[in-house]
Order: sequence, then structure tokens, then C-alpha cells
Amino acid sequence: MLTMTTLAAFGVIDWTILAAYMAAMMGIGFILARRTSDETDFFLGSRQMPAWAVGMSVLASSLSAATFIGAPQESFDGNLTYLILNLGGILGALIVAAWFVPAFYHAGTLTIYGYLGQRIGPRAATAASVTFLVGRLMASGARLFMAGIAFSFILFGKTDFTAVAGAVVALSIVGTAYTALGGIRAVIWTDVVQLLVVIGAALLCIALLLRAIPLSIGEILHELRHFTVPDAGGAVSEVNKLKVVDWRFDLSLPYTVWGALAVTTLNVAAYGCDHDLAQRLLTTRSAWRGSASIIAAILAGIPIISLFMIIGLLLAIFYQRPDLMGDAFPHDVLIHSEKVYPQYLTNHLPVGLSGLAMAGLLAVAMGSYDSAVNAMAASWLADVRGDHSDRHSRGAVVMMGALLMVFGLLMLLLYDPQAQSLLHFALSVMTFAYTGLLGVFLTALLLPGRGSERSVITAMVVGALFVLATQPYVMKLVMDKPPSIAMPWTMLAGTVLSLLICAAGRSGNGYHRGHEHE
Repeated sequence: MLTMTTLAAFGVIDWTILAAYMAAMMGIGFILARRTSDETDFFLGSRQMPAWAVGMSVLASSLSAATFIGAPQESFDGNLTYLILNLGGILGALIVAAWFVPAFYHAGTLTIYGYLGQRIGPRAATAASVTFLVGRLMASGARLFMAGIAFSFILFGKTDFTAVAGAVVALSIVGTAYTALGGIRAVIWTDVVQLLVVIGAALLCIALLLRAIPLSIGEILHELRHFTVPDAGGAVSEVNKLKVVDWRFDLSLPYTVWGALAVTTLNVAAYGCDHDLAQRLLTTRSAWRGSASIIAAILAGIPIISLFMIIGLLLAIFYQRPDLMGDAFPHDVLIHSEKVYPQYLTNHLPVGLSGLAMAGLLAVAMGSYDSAVNAMAASWLADVRGDHSDRHSRGAVVMMGALLMVFGLLMLLLYDPQAQSLLHFALSVMTFAYTGLLGVFLTALLLPGRGSERSVITAMVVGALFVLATQPYVMKLVMDKPPSIAMPWTMLAGTVLSLLICAAGRSGNGYHRGHEHE
């Protein structure tokens, strides 16, 4: 546990910068509050948002605190093989752009689940929306709790349950406030600002770390390629921390070339079946603009994620190699790798720059939080309640913000740092909802005439139960040594199972391709 000297390191100037940033986000919400006229405007920006801004917003939301904190942890503990998952991201974006986005625009509904209502029936839309709400609460709750870990350093100087919980509550209040004011317009335009802050903060930290490490860039690369750290028994092993491509076919390894191909299903689900990200794609003037924004977001995300992986590599030298750091070796003791980047930000940045870097963390936290509560509010009103008026839009945002705060606290209780990294935890949480949703959407898009309201509901339930059954803590209940199966393969198998179950039903209720029987 850090002492209160950590809190003191974050000075008045830093707090001023952070407060100014938060005030700016609230100001955008106030300004845009006067421009929202109805529910379509509040949740879809009247489909008039520029594609470049939508792409930046999608990217800002997809990064989240899981990237800000989790990506440095991955490279700090291991290497760069996490980057290979971007292969699945590109393939997933192309699939969504080609098939999902045009279908959603043709449907013309407030949410993507309205498409299922047209194609299969209203109960299908409701079932998909409920599945999305539960899954998004879990996944965004995990992201919110990760951001709370870092902010608890600043607010309370420690990371016990009470401190992290307090940070989670504070972040929830700020994000809900400006989202309820300005709707999707506030989400997109604040995300644009927040993405620029995130990139600036990452570049700043890389520059400062390069300055602090007394080695040339060539020497740093050599040491990372032949990185040595003694284990608990004193034995020294050498690893290549610059490794990106892993060709091993091993179902227990999440970050391999084969795992990247399997994780394509996760990306198709994230951008095509999760209204959190898909909602932004419906705010542009046409389907092709929405498709272009998702492809641009994926491609632009690769170098940005790489920046955070580079930070983790440099922190590995900074905190683990006193032989290389010499007199510049830090005196603060690293508690756990999940806190390595927040600890560096709090303890080692000059006055003023620490505030800017923490504004970057706030940016990624809010970038994923605001879009989630807005999308959940739209789905709740349109698909669950069937309320298509704008009277309850802001109230629904506040309700979803409160629920998301509760789930953030729940994820704080569920996360086990000894079992998995923060990034892997965030990704695995999403699969509970994604397996069923993706199986259902693929049935609706690719198999005309297949899928019924009953088979949709069954597929959703079975998909979530399949993911649950493959979790290590569940498999241990029935076997002493359960097999280790990485998340991409669980997602792929669960999606195929859900698709087969959904396709077993036949649409006989008068719904097909968005039109009733004529």
C-alpha cells in the first residue's frame, strides 16, 4: 500500500489542470444540451454527425481504461504479442462494415436491436437488448473499476476497497452528468477531445521515460530483446520482450496468430452486436460513412495501443532493472503490475505534467463510460420499454449511470489479480453476452427465414451458460485439473453453438427482412 506521500506528489497545479479538464467536459454537455430536440437527436444526433468525429469517438470508447492501464501491464509482465489481436480487429471491422452497418441503416431503427425486431419479431429485439444491457453493465463495470484503481492513488493515496470504490463513485457522477445533458452529441465531441488528450499523455510519458533511462534507444531495444529478471528462487531467465508474432497453436494462449483469427468473432460482436459502439455508426449521414468510420477507428487504434505497450516496456526497465538504471533507479516499491503505470504517473512526473497525464486517464475512463450509459439508455427505452418519446431520455441515462456504478463496484469484488491480467479480465467479461448476440445477428443477416423469437432467447441463454461453463472456477467444480482454454476460442465455440441454436427456429410470425407479409 502506498503512503500518503503519493497523494502529496499530486500538487495544486496538477489538481487545477485536472479540474479544468473536467469542467471543460461538463461545459460541452451544457452547450450541447440546448441542441437536443427529440429522442432521435438525443441518441443518434439526427444522423448528422461527421464520419471523422464518429471514428475518433469509436476509437476513444474502444480504448478505455483497460488499454490505458492494462496494455502497459501486458508488456510490463510479458511482451508485445497482445498486438497480434489487431489482426482479428481488422477482419472484424471489415465484416461489420460490409454486412452489419448497411443492414442497420436499411432498418432505420433507433437501436441495432430494432433490426432483429423487424427481421424476427419484437421479443427477439427485447431479448437481445436485455442481453446487451447485462453484458455491457458487466464489461463497462470492469472498465470503470480499472479506472478507479488509478484514481484512488490520486484521491486517497491507496488502493484498498474503500479507496477504489470512492473513485468509482466520483467518476460515475461526472460521466453521467455531461452525458445526460448533451446526449450522443456530447459523447462524440467529448470523445474527440479525450482521444487527443490520451495520445498527448502517452507521448509525454514515453518522452519522459526515455529521458529517465540512461541508455540510448538502440541499447534499450537490445536490452528488451534480451531481457533478464531473476525469479523468486534467484534463477535468471532471458526473454524477448519485443516479440509480436507467436505461431504456437495452443488453446491456452490468448495472444497467438491463431488466437487473433479466433478473436475476430469478439470484434464482430463488439462493433456489430454491442450498441455501445454500434450506436455511433448510426449517427452518420449514410451507411458507407458509418462503415468507413469503423474501419478508420480500427486502423488508427493500432499505433495508439502500441504507444501504451511501449510505455509498459520502458517501465519494465525503469522498475525491474536497477543494473541499467543506476542512480536513476526509483525508490518507490512496485506493489503489483496492474498499478505500474498509475504509480509512475503519480510518483515520477514533474508538477503540472502529472495532472495532464491523469487527465489522459480520465479521458479514457470517460470515453468508455459516457457512450455506455447513453447506449444502454437508448436500448432500455426503445427495445425494452417500447418508449419512443424523448420525455424520459435523460432520466434513463441517469438510471443507467447509477446501475453502471453498482456494477463497477461488483467487478471490484470479482477481480482476482493472481488469476488474470486486467486486460484479459476486461475482454473475458464481454464474452458472456457476445456469444449469444453474435450467433443471433449472424442468423438474421445470413440465413433468411431462419430464427424465431423462441430460438433467439434460447441462443442468448445457452451462449452465456456456455461461457460460464468454460470458466476455470466452474470447471474446477467437476474436475481436478481443468483444461486451460483462452478467451478467443471460448468465444468462437460459443458463437457457433448459439448460431446453430438460433438457426434451428424458423420465422413464422410474419417478420422477414424488415417487412411484414404483404
